[in-house]
Amino acid sequence: MLRGRALRDAFVLRLLAVERLLRGVAMALGSWAVLRYAHSENALRTLFEKDLPAAKPLAKVFGYDLDHSSLVREIRKLLLVKQSTLHLIAIALAIYAAIEIGEAIGLWLLKRWGEYFAAVATAIFLPYELYELTERVTLIRVGAFVINVAAVVYLLVTKRLFGLRGGRAAYEAERHEESLLEVEEAGETSQNHSRSDSASDSPSDPTPSPA
Repeated sequence: MLRGRALRDAFVLRLLAVERLLRGVAMALGSWAVLRYAHSENALRTLFEKDLPAAKPLAKVFGYDLDHSSLVREIRKLLLVKQSTLHLIAIALAIYAAIEIGEAIGLWLLKRWGEYFAAVATAIFLPYELYELTERVTLIRVGAFVINVAAVVYLLVTKRLFGLRGGRAAYEAERHEESLLEVEEAGETSQNHSRSDSASDSPSDPTPSPA
């Protein structure tokens, strides 16, 4: 049974595992959505161009010119994306989802390979996340970047990955020492409880009656 620092480490790793699993599921759903769109892009493009003129009078009432709208231009660009490009995007999202789910499994099972895999996979995407922040700063992007940096640092330092702070040998020795200390503390606590119970169960000395 995990206890002490080992229990705290397990809690942190499994919390990261849940976060990675949620992200992986989101990426998998995104891949599926892109594939569905790729197979129906021609119908969507035709529907958009057919219905756009009907929306122009209503837009003019609110002073919005759809002929010169940046939003309409972006939608047209999206609708003009080649099917092959959409397939590549779907594949990339699926691979990313698989990586995230792999991280989640390794971290949840508290495996050493899961810690290495999570540290490497997370670190690889940090430059891209930093580039996204230079393009546009949002609360979600900042939060994701901070979480990922903290996760990499935590795994490298506390788990002594890649030979840091003595590597695996030092990590195992530290865990072994902590386990011995926890066993000793548990033994002392048990002895103290036993002594207290013995003292409370022993009969008290009778008080002599006055002559």
